[in-house]
Amino acid sequence: MAESLLRQLAPDRFEAFSAGVEPADQVHPLTIAQLSSSIADIDILQPKSWQRFAGGDAPPMDVIVALCDEADEARAPNFPGSPVFCRWTFEDPLAEFASEDLQMQAFERVFRQILRRISVFIALPLQSMNADEQALAVNGHLEAGRGGADSAA
Repeated sequence: MAESLLRQLAPDRFEAFSAGVEPADQVHPLTIAQLSSSIADIDILQPKSWQRFAGGDAPPMDVIVALCDEADEARAPNFPGSPVFCRWTFEDPLAEFASEDLQMQAFERVFRQILRRISVFIALPLQSMNADEQALAVNGHLEAGRGGADSAA
């Protein structure tokens, strides 16, 4: 969801990629359902390993945002560039196995939370900051912006 939202909200400022430590075989159907009403081009989405972005052919990275606990900086491959590494913690929408309705509600909550985080992120003046300032801004501002607004409908 984060890749799609960043591509949609700031296509001229950021080149967004999404990858995981252990990617699924396909994009989850509830992710597709959540994105289909607001994202123009979801056909390009596909699960990828983050190792794909560590090779010599990979584009340089400026910021790496981990969305799950398994993706920590210590386990991260050597990404090209000198990326700022940060973590945005969200609930796992698949943890609610009670019913498809509860899972859909969880996907909607996480979508809103990611949207809020990305909105704050793209408002940061990253171009005028050095790496230390970027790390503080991305981690600090986004943690500070995490309160009730993330949970709002």
